[in-house]
Amino acid sequence: MKYALLLYGDAKQWQEATPEQQEESFALHTAYTRMLTERGAYLTGEALEGPSAAVSLRKGEGPVVRTDGPFAETVEHLGGFYLIEARDLDEAIELAKACPEPIIEVRPVVEYQE
Repeated sequence: MKYALLLYGDAKQWQEATPEQQEESFALHTAYTRMLTERGAYLTGEALEGPSAAVSLRKGEGPVVRTDGPFAETVEHLGGFYLIEARDLDEAIELAKACPEPIIEVRPVVEYQE
């Protein structure tokens, strides 16, 4: 099964991080990606631009409303993701525990049959 590991954190902490702290984070994610790849679990992953780069669209019974910024007003924002392959939710959780981020949401990916 495929699982999305959604990575959340405080974007302000990243913006205020020193180059050394950012480099350390990159190194941790490189090692994590290597581990997932060696286990045959890594499918893809990406970092996302900060919440200030987001554009939210709301559709209803009228014109589409565009808002600059993220959908939710929170401190923690979606900062990136990994798409992995795992036997089951338990294995996906075990793989997520090794991720260097403080907040990880594990969600099964719906796979439609053609």
